[in-house]
Amino acid sequence: MGNFVKASKAATPAVVHIKTTYEGSGSYSTGVGQGYGAPSGRGPAMASGSGVLITGNGYIATNNHVVENASQIEVVLPDNRQFPAKLIGRDPNTDLALLKIEADSLPSIRLGNSDNVQVGEWVVAVGYPFSLNTTVTAGIVSAKARSIGIINRPSQNGYAAPSGNTGIESFIQTDAAINPGNSGGALVNTDGELIGINSAIASQTGSYAGYAFAIPVNLARKILGDLRKYGTVKRGLLGVSFPAPAVEAQYLLQQGLQPGVVKGVYITGVLDNSAAAAAGLQEGDVIQSIDGVQLNSSAEFSERIARHRPGDVVKLTYLRDKQRRTTSATLKGEEATATARGNADLEKIYNKLGASFAPVPDAIKQQLNLQAGVLVREVRRGGFFDQVGIPSGTIIAFINGKTVDSPQDIDRALLSAQNGIIQVLAIAPDGSRVVFDFSLGT
Repeated sequence: MGNFVKASKAATPAVVHIKTTYEGSGSYSTGVGQGYGAPSGRGPAMASGSGVLITGNGYIATNNHVVENASQIEVVLPDNRQFPAKLIGRDPNTDLALLKIEADSLPSIRLGNSDNVQVGEWVVAVGYPFSLNTTVTAGIVSAKARSIGIINRPSQNGYAAPSGNTGIESFIQTDAAINPGNSGGALVNTDGELIGINSAIASQTGSYAGYAFAIPVNLARKILGDLRKYGTVKRGLLGVSFPAPAVEAQYLLQQGLQPGVVKGVYITGVLDNSAAAAAGLQEGDVIQSIDGVQLNSSAEFSERIARHRPGDVVKLTYLRDKQRRTTSATLKGEEATATARGNADLEKIYNKLGASFAPVPDAIKQQLNLQAGVLVREVRRGGFFDQVGIPSGTIIAFINGKTVDSPQDIDRALLSAQNGIIQVLAIAPDGSRVVFDFSLGT
């Protein structure tokens, strides 16, 4: 078994308790991986989570969902000293945030290399579950590059989410016990090196059920570095689309391809004037490696691209007509890609969806007690809606957390999403609610 004592001694001094205050009960929402505590009655709401000291002068990594919408953030160190914290920046697309407290000579954690993490190796999770004092649990790495559709998921109390779901999910999965309040805490290897920021759990009860997920430190290092230097994230984009992880295998089967045979990421489209277009990539290409690193999933592909800034050059190996080729692409910024997306023919997107839309009759809105919604009028064979089993008569209620009430709202939602995962909350003809994702690329 791993040297858990060594890992615990190295990590626990650098893991802090984060206490947040929210003005008014309406600004705080619960969700998977959310901090412990919930509003009750009137007055400020309180919640709590964890964070990791990454520098000796007070920079703290945590989850975006731990501090989002907080009116006040307080940090409690393991030695019980308390400090008000300043929010330096946050990135909903990776569920990361950077805080700063005014203190020096603090214990900080050593950053490891998440690329070297192996399935089956021992890991230790450190945090403040249920507002308990520092708690250490141990487990193994259960999987890597795991996508669970949690980032930017519509929340439970109004489906509020950032506009344009470009969530990057390539989690390290572990069976170390993690509960509400662990969010933002440390996942470390047996050498005490930080390999991930604990972010979410998969559970039907809201408590630990054997499945926990952490943001890889190699991705966090880039995001947190951007937040510290710029206050925002400088994200480089390639400009390709590919099947969302949840439907990747099904999409390949629809194309007559065996998922186990496709070693890489199948490109379903290339954005005009994008880095990918300039590099000569085409629809139907299979990207097999980035900078010499073999790709095993679209989740891993998204993470690798997300580690780069605009202007960075990535070397790609891809398969076309069974021939292996190489190219280099200079990544573009979000603004440049958004312009290309806005100028693209919206009809191409709808052709991929394989659906047309119409306003929801008022009678149906009243029957289902809906304030808004758009009706799926037609589903064409072979399109995305057909592939994932979304029938005509379904009502689209939210796209990326925003209500839609007309076909024009859907146009705007698809265009504003730029590149990334589009998340749709819909009401099926039988009245059940469903959430599904599809990718517009990265």
